[in-house]
Amino acid sequence: MSDDPSTTFTDLGRILVIIPTYNERVALPAILERVRTSVPEADVLVADDNSPDGTGRVADDWAAHDDQVHVMHRLGKEGLGTAYLAGFAWGLQNGYDVLVEMDADGSHQPEQLPRLLGALRGCDLVLGSRWVTGGATENWSRGRQVLSKGGNLYTRLMLGVPIRDATGGYRAFRASTLRALDLHEVASQGYCFQVDLAWRAVQRGMQVREVPITFVERTSGASKMSRTIVAEALWRVTVWGVDSRVTRLRERAMTRRGEGR
Repeated sequence: MSDDPSTTFTDLGRILVIIPTYNERVALPAILERVRTSVPEADVLVADDNSPDGTGRVADDWAAHDDQVHVMHRLGKEGLGTAYLAGFAWGLQNGYDVLVEMDADGSHQPEQLPRLLGALRGCDLVLGSRWVTGGATENWSRGRQVLSKGGNLYTRLMLGVPIRDATGGYRAFRASTLRALDLHEVASQGYCFQVDLAWRAVQRGMQVREVPITFVERTSGASKMSRTIVAEALWRVTVWGVDSRVTRLRERAMTRRGEGR
């Protein structure tokens, strides 16, 4: 898994990196520079939620001199999930073949993007994982590590997905994968949005691969994680898991009744 920026990915088709922003004026220029250096053939879409700190204007200034950077101005702070869904819709409408999720704050290192894209050659969805061999976090408290690992363990047990890091947000999709996931039905946010998409891919029998990344805790700005986001994830995963078990039990009962006739 080479992270060499000289590696090209033209065989994958057109690549779009989607970066949702809200008050990321300070961090955004460095991230754009790093993405453009790591994978020069990739385009970038900044999906800004009408940031009051002027992030949208910074993105517009960059796009004015770089035709591979595009800006989507959204009406307000509508959440990470809706920002990605809007970005996916824009990318699919504009003919991109690969769509990448990436944070604006530097937590997802653009230098590791070649690793995700290289792995995508053999599958439908690549997840950047903190919790597989070789994955890591930097500047995380012990409590946050326990929360993340525990949440992912709970997700594996409730949903039966063989994924170590279903809540991570650094991932690369093929356009064909996104078209098959019924995105119009997705209403979840935050960590739960990431679980939702990964679970949908597994349910549809798609090839999902995890590659190790190092998640670096942001050094500027405010984290978007909240108790509300964590609570939503736990509640939705529980509901999905129970519903899935009930459905399987009903299907087995119907099969037995059919065999007994």
